[in-house]
Amino acid sequence: MDEAFWQRRWTRNEIGFHLNEVNPYLLRHWSCLCLAPGARVLVPLCGKSIDMAWLADQGFAVLGVELSERAVEDFFAEQGLVAEVSDRGPFTIYRSGSLEVLCGDFFELSGADVVDCQAIYDRAALIALPEEMRQRYVEHLLHILPSHCAGMLVTLDYPQDQMAGPPFSVGEDEVRRSLSSRWKVEILEQANVLDERNWKFLQRGLTRLEECCYKLGSLD
Repeated sequence: MDEAFWQRRWTRNEIGFHLNEVNPYLLRHWSCLCLAPGARVLVPLCGKSIDMAWLADQGFAVLGVELSERAVEDFFAEQGLVAEVSDRGPFTIYRSGSLEVLCGDFFELSGADVVDCQAIYDRAALIALPEEMRQRYVEHLLHILPSHCAGMLVTLDYPQDQMAGPPFSVGEDEVRRSLSSRWKVEILEQANVLDERNWKFLQRGLTRLEECCYKLGSLD
């Protein structure tokens, strides 16, 4: 999987990972992070997720990072927003009010870009990546994020041999192994979601599909 893979997905509108409603785990559990009003939230590999608009509506500053220019432009257009566009280093920056999206390669993101982020929201980034890229993604996050940064993570868990990702299966063991050096990992909600709402996964041969929502809290 490389840049061209994701650009093709957006060009062909193959974006089954995009949700047309605010993620229910976000609605139910975001408040448990106890963030101060105006806190800045990093949303990596954000696509055109309307979760960003919801976070902004709750009074948070949002910093999305997305490779696809089409996804970024669609987000602002669909939200009825006119973005100010500028360039900074390897990124094209789209900004409207408290919403800012950096269009470019996530791995070009630096500590200076996220120095004031107080939380991270990952709904579809970790599970979008195969194992070797997930390891690189996590290592980069841990390298650039401030030590005080809290977070929320949503994953899928299924028998990986029954379906080729994306989305990829990321089990609890991997989450704890990858993230427990930085965060206290707590399961907020876990649900079996292999039903008529996810009929495409049934068609692809899955016998088990679970979603898990984690809180990433301070180790202090």
